[in-house]
Amino acid sequence: MRSSRPRAKRKKKPLILTAGVALAGLSLGVPALTAGATATEEAAPHAPAACDAPDERIYQVPGSAPAEPGSVIACRPTALPHVPGNIPMRAWKVQYSSKNNAGRPVAVSGTVAVPEAQWKGRGSRPVVAFNPGTLGLGSQCAFSKQLAGEFQDAYEGENIAALLKSGYAVAATDGAGYLDGQTHPYVSGADAGHALLDIVRSAPAIPGSGLDPKTKVGLWGYSEGGAASLWAAQLAATYAPELKVVGDASGGVPGDLKVVAKALNGGPFAGFMVDAVLGLSSAHPQMPFDELMNDQGKETLKKARSHCLAGTVSTLAGQKIEDNTKDRLSLEQLYALKGADGRTWGQIVDEQKLGAGIGRAGSGAAYEIDFPVLQYRGELEEVIPAETEDATRKAYCAAGVTTQWKTYPGEHLTTDQLAKDDAVRWLGDRFEGRPEFGNCLAP
Repeated sequence: MRSSRPRAKRKKKPLILTAGVALAGLSLGVPALTAGATATEEAAPHAPAACDAPDERIYQVPGSAPAEPGSVIACRPTALPHVPGNIPMRAWKVQYSSKNNAGRPVAVSGTVAVPEAQWKGRGSRPVVAFNPGTLGLGSQCAFSKQLAGEFQDAYEGENIAALLKSGYAVAATDGAGYLDGQTHPYVSGADAGHALLDIVRSAPAIPGSGLDPKTKVGLWGYSEGGAASLWAAQLAATYAPELKVVGDASGGVPGDLKVVAKALNGGPFAGFMVDAVLGLSSAHPQMPFDELMNDQGKETLKKARSHCLAGTVSTLAGQKIEDNTKDRLSLEQLYALKGADGRTWGQIVDEQKLGAGIGRAGSGAAYEIDFPVLQYRGELEEVIPAETEDATRKAYCAAGVTTQWKTYPGEHLTTDQLAKDDAVRWLGDRFEGRPEFGNCLAP
């Protein structure tokens, strides 16, 4: 995948935004800074003078996204009724710039929340970059909309509450592809990793957030979110070297999509496979896809594009890839098909595999990771094959990345909540500078 290849580190020069540059930004649909404002590499080059965009603006595709990742395009205050506990906070919906898997600027939506309680820990208030688990591809499924109470199919409001109660700011991305007329690039590693890192970059630029761009950052996600946060961990050193990432907690990780697809095809959770093929086709438009679908396949894709989590599982259960393609193509036959750039679908799917090309800082690996990771799964896992979750953990251990591993007595969905408090405590230990030695040597 072009965008997931590490890029050479560049030291950015401070950017001085004069009134002329700010006015130029308006022509691109980018909110302008006030005349004479300055920005350095610690603050996004573009930030709104006020957070007063109408709600629909957050989800509109801008004329062009700023080239600088993490630039705030639009924002607005919001309430988060789906975060339980009546926690005093300030929260915003935000649209910010990121880069897709081909390195082109894109706009992404998300939520930033900061507790009202004074931070009493070390240094400045830390930020946790949070990626939700699978919510579905319908535009109404965006995590920022669900947290704000516009639709209810999300299940991780308590995760956000646990972070806020601990005093941490939260930067929760929707992930790319939830703006009007788009398709979420579900399970595309670079798209997900970029979007998660870039919402952290954007958070300090939101007027009133009070966040320090140099503060410590934690990454967290489960299921689809676990894959996204682990991709963010792998890409952090090259894509966002200025961020002080101190740890990543990733659970329920679909590390090898070929293993996952084989298990899901024709089963009760086949909807997730449909979302995956649709998401990867959105991320790689040069690959053959729409022309392969028969009438059933077209109807299946229509359902996938409109449903959230519950609808995806219930309406697409039992779907087989063979029944949805014109020539009853198997997964293996699909993997052999080539796109306009000469790559096969199999190569693109393999490029999403987690744990490949990783190593400790200074190892020379494609993806160097200089902070510890926590990985976990349920002992009764029924959605993601345990073999690929275990394999991802083993790959990290073999690469010398400090890894803590835990299992919980739950199935896929309940494990997310069973692990919640442990994950928050583990991130808290990283923020406090406590050492993590991992348990790779444990039997």
